[in-house]
Amino acid sequence: MAATARIRRLASCYLSPALSRTAPRHSRGLRGMCTLSTTLGSGADEDEIERIRREFEDAKRNYLSIPAAMKDMPKMNPQGIYVNKNVKLDDLQVYGFDYDYTLSHYSDHLQCLIYDLAKKHLVDELKYPESCLQYEYDCSFPVRGLYYDKLKGCLLKLDFFGSIEPDGCFFGRRKLSLAEIKELYGTRHIGRDQVRQLVGLMDVFCFSEACLIADIVQHFVDAKLEFDAPYIYEDVNKAIQHVHRSGLVHRKVLAEPQKFLIKNNKVFRFLKTLREKGKKLFLLTNSPFYFVDGGMSYLLEDQHFDGNSWRELFDVVIAQANKPIFYNSDHPFRVYDTEKDTLAFTAVDKFLPSEVYYHGCLKSFLQITKWRGPEVIYFGDHLLSDLRGPSKAGWRTAAVISELEDEIGIQNSDSYRFQQAKLSIIHDLLGKVHATVVSTEKGQVYSALLDELNAERHQCRSGMRNLFNSSFGATFLTDTGKESSFAYHIHQYADIYTSKLENFLSHAPESWLHPPHDIKIMPHNAKIPTSLFNGS
Repeated sequence: MAATARIRRLASCYLSPALSRTAPRHSRGLRGMCTLSTTLGSGADEDEIERIRREFEDAKRNYLSIPAAMKDMPKMNPQGIYVNKNVKLDDLQVYGFDYDYTLSHYSDHLQCLIYDLAKKHLVDELKYPESCLQYEYDCSFPVRGLYYDKLKGCLLKLDFFGSIEPDGCFFGRRKLSLAEIKELYGTRHIGRDQVRQLVGLMDVFCFSEACLIADIVQHFVDAKLEFDAPYIYEDVNKAIQHVHRSGLVHRKVLAEPQKFLIKNNKVFRFLKTLREKGKKLFLLTNSPFYFVDGGMSYLLEDQHFDGNSWRELFDVVIAQANKPIFYNSDHPFRVYDTEKDTLAFTAVDKFLPSEVYYHGCLKSFLQITKWRGPEVIYFGDHLLSDLRGPSKAGWRTAAVISELEDEIGIQNSDSYRFQQAKLSIIHDLLGKVHATVVSTEKGQVYSALLDELNAERHQCRSGMRNLFNSSFGATFLTDTGKESSFAYHIHQYADIYTSKLENFLSHAPESWLHPPHDIKIMPHNAKIPTSLFNGS
């Protein structure tokens, strides 16, 4: 707030022509920017379009002054905890965790492995052409939160309201033009009801699936082979599911944990701190126990436990929970024998720290533990499978989204903030142009200015987009500056979100986390108010 006030005071000094003669060079540039927020009411005898044109030319000359004006603006914290709904940490008595991409994190080798195993299954078992084997996983292609249209065969990035991003529609590996999107869909706006009919690719495991779908579609297009898009999705999804359910990927990871798993001692510190504070901890994962046990043993092999296992950190361990069905089903819990790899037949009416449990359902979990409502928080990476059910059950929810750290880092960069400030100025001018009524004889001048401003806006948007993923841009934002559909799901199902668990170590256990009062949708997306560039 102090930095903002300093910039406002600086700006106000250059609204007076008498003072501007002694202004330093970068401040004179700021004065040119300040004039952009003045109203069109003054100088009524001047031609409004011509005046906006002059402001536009002044702005372009003064772009170099933007860094000086922005240097004291606060930046967002890449390791911050961002809040959609108030959470009092002191009220939380029970902490639950997913395993994959929450407690454990993986290198890019895992996506390549899943992609290669699924590709091989398509060729060996589903008899796809052997030429499909030539493709390799491209980590630069997918982002989280895409949708796949099974009927039309397109990968889509949608905005907060369910509209297709103009540069976010791919058929295979080819980006469709806006004209092609409108020809295919009739409109860019799909809407929330129609979105439910699409396949959401919401977690990190979906990266390999999205890439493989696009590559297989592209292969059929390039080979000029006829195909039905729904079959491509069904086969690729079947291959991906086989890789996971057969244990192929699990065995590969455990055979070379140093290649696939990323050690992080701070996660152990966080879990241990919670235990020392008297909190209850539970693990609820869809992965089989042997995979979790092998991974956790490797990740925490350098730590010392009072007993002989990482399991002493948790009051309850549940594997193969089958989320999201877990939250709505009546499936009973089964005790899993870790030595014999078998399930017991006796009913489960209490949870013991020495036991491991399979399957189950939320209803039975609540009946056994008596843990209810806002005293429980669950951490997961999949917004729909992990967090939607707990959110509806009244638990507090926390999304762990690793991409957040890199994307905030980009938004904090000078190159991004420079384009963001330019875009703010252009939007201000476009608002003035759209509010101006011109006579027929001035229509050509009006259109020419509008075209130039739109071209400048497109250039700013492209400059910002190109700093992120080369195919789909930012995960949380669209090219137009709106929040993405992925951001919509975070807003719906995550009370808080952060890039990794250990970020909570910087907050006292009695902290009260509350959303910023001036940001309504996504707290980490800082807005640049035009008031920075005027003297009010």
